[in-house]
Amino acid sequence: MDDTAARLGRLDACAVSDALDKLGLKGVVTGIQRLATDRRIAGCVVTVKLEKDHGKVTASRHLGTTAIEAARAGDVIVIEQRSGIDAAGWGGNLSLAAKLRDIAGVILDGPVRDTDEARSYGFPVFARSATARTARGRIIETGTNVPIVVGDVRVAPGDYVVADGSAVVFVKAADVDRVLAAAEAISDREKQMVADLKEGLPVTQVMGKNYETMLKR
Repeated sequence: MDDTAARLGRLDACAVSDALDKLGLKGVVTGIQRLATDRRIAGCVVTVKLEKDHGKVTASRHLGTTAIEAARAGDVIVIEQRSGIDAAGWGGNLSLAAKLRDIAGVILDGPVRDTDEARSYGFPVFARSATARTARGRIIETGTNVPIVVGDVRVAPGDYVVADGSAVVFVKAADVDRVLAAAEAISDREKQMVADLKEGLPVTQVMGKNYETMLKR
């Protein structure tokens, strides 16, 4: 994991979301759930694009495998499966293969399967939903490390992402340094708010002094 990913991994999705708000940037995706493990993940993005199988293309490799082999330790595989078809864009064998390569996790805008298996491996899986339906004959991979769309956010290979129980938040590679600086400052202020509450300061005083001004530019 590079230093940028390590810094991002020390922040929760809410702090990074607040930093994006402060800087007038976009990147938050809601509605993608953490289906395996209770860990936060963060890292550099490797992308996969899946589309409906019209029977015109014969896949030479199983979907997701190229991304697993291309990813570095600590990377996050992010998959677009917005075909509207109930078919898994990720499964148990892929989770095991990714785990063995020290990939941080997978985020899928669409359904996944074998979530119990992923949980048994301790491999983080985030997705819109779970299904038992195979991809075979339903969806195919049309690109690895290509631009994709997750929610309403355009994601490019080499961007960064943090995901936890609150949301999935993407940060463009060109913006990551200033987003991290803003998020770390916000996180420090939030930690001080927690300390003040534990010291017995009234919540109205703590929130009024810090929260309302936190995102001022």
